[in-house]
Amino acid sequence: VGRWGRLRKSVLLIVITSDTICTHALCLTGPEWASFTLGIFMCQSCSGIHRNIPQISRVKSIFLDPWENSEVEFMASTGNSAAKAKYEQKVPAFYYCPTHTDCQLLREQWIRARYERSEFIHVERQEPYSAGYREGFLWKRGRDNGQFLSRKFILSEREGALKYFNKHDAREPKALMKIQTINATFQPTKIGNPHGLQITYLKDNSTRNIFVYHEDGKEMVDWFNAIRAARFHYLQVAFPGAHDVDLVSKLTRNYIKEGYMEKTGPKHTEGFKKRWFTLDDRRLMYFKDPLDAYARGEVFIGSKESGYTVLPGLPSSTQGYHWQFGITIVTPDRKFLFACETEDEQKEWIAVFQGVVNRPMLPQEYAVEAHFKHKP
Repeated sequence: VGRWGRLRKSVLLIVITSDTICTHALCLTGPEWASFTLGIFMCQSCSGIHRNIPQISRVKSIFLDPWENSEVEFMASTGNSAAKAKYEQKVPAFYYCPTHTDCQLLREQWIRARYERSEFIHVERQEPYSAGYREGFLWKRGRDNGQFLSRKFILSEREGALKYFNKHDAREPKALMKIQTINATFQPTKIGNPHGLQITYLKDNSTRNIFVYHEDGKEMVDWFNAIRAARFHYLQVAFPGAHDVDLVSKLTRNYIKEGYMEKTGPKHTEGFKKRWFTLDDRRLMYFKDPLDAYARGEVFIGSKESGYTVLPGLPSSTQGYHWQFGITIVTPDRKFLFACETEDEQKEWIAVFQGVVNRPMLPQEYAVEAHFKHKP
């Protein structure tokens, strides 16, 4: 028995060594688990998701569980590369493929879409999120009272907009969000729901937020991918010569960083106030509360070539701050002063600000910068 056990383990190790591509693109650590019904290797985090679909996937520890000869042979004949080729034959370009940094919902639904629903095998079948039109009800957080109420949403590529209605039989939408400016990012911790999605759009060139969720995780991820599909088709028309891979990076985006800092006003004479900050590309927005619909203000962060600089600390004459770890952002027009509660937070914010400043500005970003300069 010992000889066979050692042989089986050797075979498994050989397969792992020669086939290290993670079949989910989700694994941060090396594979320690395997699905002996699918023939794939995975990390511990992914194995937990696979255990929730036992009718499709049965998992074992590579090193701790006993293995039958037939199971070892199946693993040796399959592996992650072969599974990827089988289960990802037709993944739409716009479909979001999560990584280990994404929320549990996205990772679970990606695995279920591949193995449980076989969404990317049948070329002739079109999934609902690809249709260019979607209608349904989502729970939306009220702007004033913070309660989640059922609202009707309609996404239409033909109209180039996502709309929602306060009353189910209303003819006019409460808000119309143009696909051109819309973004969506899952925010389960901030929203307080594992399926929570934050949708943003521009109105009068200022960011507006709405927070939604659906009880059904698949339904929420389908809405997310439907928004990405609508954005993808819009960009294909807007930039006819662009490659799909270049457009995909522009469909939706996660925020570079969020968190609390203190800030003072433009004259630097008033006391510092605690605000929630969101860095979205070159827009640094601040809110009184993380779930506010509108930002209290926005700061444009350009490139060093355009006169933007990030400095640790605050000017020596600064007063009124409570947190000791300051940051100064120098723009062509003024200085913005912020303070962080800890040195680690200060270092993290400076690093992300520096990354933005070091990135050359795109032609369209100069137009955004000009709008900021002419704000009242």
